[in-house]
Amino acid sequence: MRAISLTYHGVTGEAHEASTGRGSLYMLDRHRFHDHMLSIRQQPSEVMVSSLDRFRLWKEIPVFLTFDDGELGAYKYVADELEEHNWRGHFFIITDWIGRRGFLDRQQIRELRSRGHVIGSHSCSHPERMSSLSWRELMAEWSNSCGALSDILGERVRIASVANGFYSRKVGEAAAAAGVEVLFTSEATTATSVLDGCLILGRYSIQTHTPASVSGVIAAGHVRPRWRQTVLWKAKKPIKWLTGESYLAIRRYLIQRVLPDLRAQNRA
Repeated sequence: MRAISLTYHGVTGEAHEASTGRGSLYMLDRHRFHDHMLSIRQQPSEVMVSSLDRFRLWKEIPVFLTFDDGELGAYKYVADELEEHNWRGHFFIITDWIGRRGFLDRQQIRELRSRGHVIGSHSCSHPERMSSLSWRELMAEWSNSCGALSDILGERVRIASVANGFYSRKVGEAAAAAGVEVLFTSEATTATSVLDGCLILGRYSIQTHTPASVSGVIAAGHVRPRWRQTVLWKAKKPIKWLTGESYLAIRRYLIQRVLPDLRAQNRA
């Protein structure tokens, strides 16, 4: 059983606006996001964009569109764009940030759900390295965040995504123990697995410098752009393990130094 999942983050009104979440490495302005969705829609073969809020089986390869952090752009721009194509998204919320400036509030979360979108947990506090947390800390992140969203929606929340891409078996086991039935990681793969009754799915990352065409060809099942992300992901895994907290500092440095050049190239 395989699935193609794409992960997006902040979508803002204009290119010059700053993302409020994990940083501008993942920011798309609404015009570029429109181009990404149009690229998926205009593939020669129709892409099966689907939604998933609990464990289930499928035969054909579905495409899941996911959005991490719970930024306000999900409500202001993303949902309308998806609904233009009769698609629905998966919005993963950092529950400690609900109602903060630039993030979804309780009513907006409820409205997104009423419009058919899937709401899930992206942890309570968005820890920098989930895989380094203790079992007790992991259980608190998953249980409390799912509980807070369940209270808002009046229904059980059983879907989640791993913060910052730091997944480990223990992270998955804790999610399953907390009642999560579907967990998205950041591993660049179409393969799925089941851990203690929880369905584990990977995702392909879309960043601010990613051409819109890449979203389209990944969603359409082309191998080459997926392979590139897979190779990069496998290369980063031992580096993350060896460098620990230093990896995050290195990433922040590269974002500050390299990202402005990438933006300038995109505007050229």
